[in-house]
Amino acid sequence: MHPTSLKALLFATLVFVALSLVPAGAHLFELPNKIGMPPEQYMTVQQIYSGWALFGFAVIPAILLTLASALALRAQRLPAMLLAGAFLCMAATQVLFWAYTYPANVATRNWTVMPAQLEPLRQQWEYSHAVNALLTFLALMLLGLAMLNMRQDYADASGGRGH
Repeated sequence: MHPTSLKALLFATLVFVALSLVPAGAHLFELPNKIGMPPEQYMTVQQIYSGWALFGFAVIPAILLTLASALALRAQRLPAMLLAGAFLCMAATQVLFWAYTYPANVATRNWTVMPAQLEPLRQQWEYSHAVNALLTFLALMLLGLAMLNMRQDYADASGGRGH
């Protein structure tokens, strides 16, 4: 891969992983203030997330770009492994979302209807978001480490095929 193309790929990867961290981090940092709220108050506060599904636009490109970056740097063992780890972290966020967060959203009709058993859904929703944020942060750290450990000669970045 041409050095300029590789730099553009890594920059785009950094941007989309960072954008994925914004809503995830917000959910993580609000957790201590929301988890103990009375049910009615919690349901009211949940309305601030109306429209936040749009933030999900960054996750799919982040997943695809971390994979593409790992493949582009496959000739460099350490950066490729770090990027593969970032890819797995980003992919795991989607597994968590669809297995835990989304079912809670469905059960509460996106937090517009209070279910009879609110507490288990609240715990499921809040903690799945917290783990999601930690995985996204870890992906960002792995990406940064990969970029710091990448050989700068770029000939090896293309598998020895030159530019």
